[in-house]
Amino acid sequence: MKSSNPALSNRIWENMASAGSDTMTINGTVNKSFILLALIVMMSALSWQWTTSLGGMNIVSAPLLIGGIGGFILALVTIFKPAWSAFTAPAYALFEGVLLGSLSATFEVQYPGIVGQAMILTFGTLFSLLMMYRAGWIKVTKGFRTGVMIATGCIALVYLLSFILSIFHVNLPFLSDASPLSIIISIVILIVAAMNLLLDFDFIEQSSNQGLPKYMEWYGAFGLMVTLIWLYLEFLRLLSKLRSRN
Repeated sequence: MKSSNPALSNRIWENMASAGSDTMTINGTVNKSFILLALIVMMSALSWQWTTSLGGMNIVSAPLLIGGIGGFILALVTIFKPAWSAFTAPAYALFEGVLLGSLSATFEVQYPGIVGQAMILTFGTLFSLLMMYRAGWIKVTKGFRTGVMIATGCIALVYLLSFILSIFHVNLPFLSDASPLSIIISIVILIVAAMNLLLDFDFIEQSSNQGLPKYMEWYGAFGLMVTLIWLYLEFLRLLSKLRSRN
C-alpha cells in the first residue's frame, strides 16, 4: 500500500503500530479534515482582508513568505513526527491559510471572480471523486498507483527545477505563459493532482483498517489537505492562463 503524496508515504505508515483499542477510523479522519479545512478557510479570509486593506501588491510578499516557509517547515515536522500531528497539522493549516489568502487576493485583483471559480472546481473535483471512489466506480490498482506516483514525481522535479532557475531569473515559459502548450501542461498536472486524491482516499481507508493509533487521523487529514491545496493552486494557475488569453 503506497501513496504518491509524501505526507502519506508508505514508510511512515508501516512504522505505526496500534497502542490500544483507541484506533484510527475513517469517520475520525473525515472530522479532522473538516477541522483543518475550517482553519485554512478562516485564516485565508483574515489574510485576504489584511492583504487588500493595506493596498498595493508590494506588501503581499510578507504573508507569502510567512505562510510558505512556516507551512513548509510544519509539513516536514508532521511527516517525520506523525505522533505530533494533532498539534502540527492544525498549525500547518493556519500557515497555509495565510499563504492561500494572500495569494488568492492577488489573483482576484488581476482576474475578478477567479477565486470563486477555483474553489467550486476544487471542491467539485473532491466530492465527485469521493463519490465515485466510495461507489466503487474507480479502483485504485497497483498499476494505477504506480503510474500516479511516477507522474507526481516528475511534476515535483520540474517544479523544483523551475524554482532553482527562478533564483537566477530564468523562467520556464511552458509553466508560466498562456500558450496552448502551457495550458495543456496545466491540465495534465491538474489530472495528476486529482488522481492523488483517489490514492489518498484509498490510503486512508486501508490504513484505518489496520488499526493505527488515533493520532493518525490528524496525520491522514493533513495528507489530504496537502493534495487539496495543490489542486486548488493548480486550478488558479490554469484559470489565470485562460483568462489572460481573453
